[in-house]
Amino acid sequence: MNIHINQKPFSVPDAATVTDALAAFGAKPPFAVALNGQFVARGEHASKALNAGDKLDIVSPVAGG
Repeated sequence: MNIHINQKPFSVPDAATVTDALAAFGAKPPFAVALNGQFVARGEHASKALNAGDKLDIVSPVAGG
């Protein structure tokens, strides 16, 4: 099925979870995840199912001064 990760089209298997999408995308911790604009806690990644057209945002912390 087709979803968007960080505003780019991405294909994941049907019945994929947030964990599956993160692995396919190659996300490296630390990061925060939002699904359709709603924060998803790390403990919920494996149980949060994705649907076609979902928007997944992966945000990494930025250090600087």
